[in-house]
Amino acid sequence: PLTQFISELTRRKHLLHVAAIAEGNDFKRTLTALSLTSLGVGSVVGAGIFVITGQAAAIAAGPALSISFVLSAISCFFCGMCYAELASAIPVSGSAYTFTYIAVGEFAAWTVAVCLVLENLISTRSEER
Repeated sequence: PLTQFISELTRRKHLLHVAAIAEGNDFKRTLTALSLTSLGVGSVVGAGIFVITGQAAAIAAGPALSISFVLSAISCFFCGMCYAELASAIPVSGSAYTFTYIAVGEFAAWTVAVCLVLENLISTRSEER
């Protein structure tokens, strides 16, 4: 029973199965690279980041805040490179959920999906403030 439970948690979809499902749909790709880039930059930068940056620099951090933004930009660059590598290795459109489901398994993909939802909730809350 325990081995069956673990095998259910680590169940993976085969790449050919995912590609066959992707070919069978009638959806057309309408977003261009510029559209997707603009959407990503808009969601990352947002309006609230300017308010939060000013408050943090004035109250607590000072010039160290600039260094933290540079380190964050470097980390975002490497994260983008990882996504590019996965997107070139797995030839279906998808997100971190799809990539994790194919590479690691169902439970890890579910965990990634929950983390993505929480990330969006927290980032929306910081923008609201």
